[in-house]
Amino acid sequence: MIGNRPQFIKAAAVSRLLRESHVELLAHTGQHFDETLSAVFFDELELPMPDFELGIARGSNTSQTARMLGGLEPVLGETSPDVVLVYGDTNSTLAGALAGAQAGVPVAHVEAGMRSFDRSMPEELNRVVADHLSALLLCSSATAAENLEREHVGGAVELVGDVMVDVAMAVQPRARARPELVAAHGVKPGEYVLATAHRAGNVDDRARLERLVELLTAIPGPVVLPLHPRTRIRLEEACLLERLRRGGEVRLTPPLGYFELTALLCHACALVTDSGGLQKEAYLAGIRCVTLRTGTEWPETVEHGWNALVDLDRDAALAALAAPLPSERPPLYGAGDAGGRVVAALTLHLAS
Repeated sequence: MIGNRPQFIKAAAVSRLLRESHVELLAHTGQHFDETLSAVFFDELELPMPDFELGIARGSNTSQTARMLGGLEPVLGETSPDVVLVYGDTNSTLAGALAGAQAGVPVAHVEAGMRSFDRSMPEELNRVVADHLSALLLCSSATAAENLEREHVGGAVELVGDVMVDVAMAVQPRARARPELVAAHGVKPGEYVLATAHRAGNVDDRARLERLVELLTAIPGPVVLPLHPRTRIRLEEACLLERLRRGGEVRLTPPLGYFELTALLCHACALVTDSGGLQKEAYLAGIRCVTLRTGTEWPETVEHGWNALVDLDRDAALAALAAPLPSERPPLYGAGDAGGRVVAALTLHLAS
């Protein structure tokens, strides 16, 4: 069950290996419908094309999840799967887990146990509910497994490592060898900041959106900002898009494919983001991360000094960007074999 960018990446680490020993049917909810947020990832990551495309996008979280449930019910009835595999923390994750549980099909959750401990985030609600519906909880880190132990989940907990490490280890070296993808944006390797912002808590509130613009335009030097469709709409509605264009050295781009965004990340001097997945990708790439939130699902990156939580505090962000990097970067999320460990855990679960 997939629906957006992070899920395409995670599925790419699992799907090929899974199909070597099992029949996999891929359902795409359509949560990310933009070509650069969806179809291009299937091409770049060599992900099998979906067997079912629900085409469900836009709308509130409640509306979207409800429509996904309605679309998934006949799919599960038609296919009678042995297990429903969900990834991450999106509305697609919640809908897949709930549809599977209601149909009496065991649910397996990749990236289970991640917690920001901020229930105002839709993603936090999605991941908590999905975990408590799951029969098999596949964890990226020891911290995630400990979270599930404290919550006394009913399913079996397995520490498998992070599937995104598998993909990063395969893609990041190739992305580093493509500096022309950086030059195409008018910047030089190591001399710009990559930024992304799309969280509802940052872009849907006018006052916070203004603070976001102020922070981004205060960053010294070039800032490359691929604009998520949601963010662009909110900036236009608030008449802030021109202020962002004129302030500082912010260079706006359309949404980017995975490979091009990875090249920009690997060659940046820092990442400024409110994304969960990109925080971890920055750690794997050895790039400083400044997170525009008060909490993170990846506390290890903060504890080891590679990530700073600044919310929308401009001065804190500038200080974090100027701070020295740590001398060590331990392998926190596995050795790049998580996809195989996910398949092994699923195989054992199906046999039991």
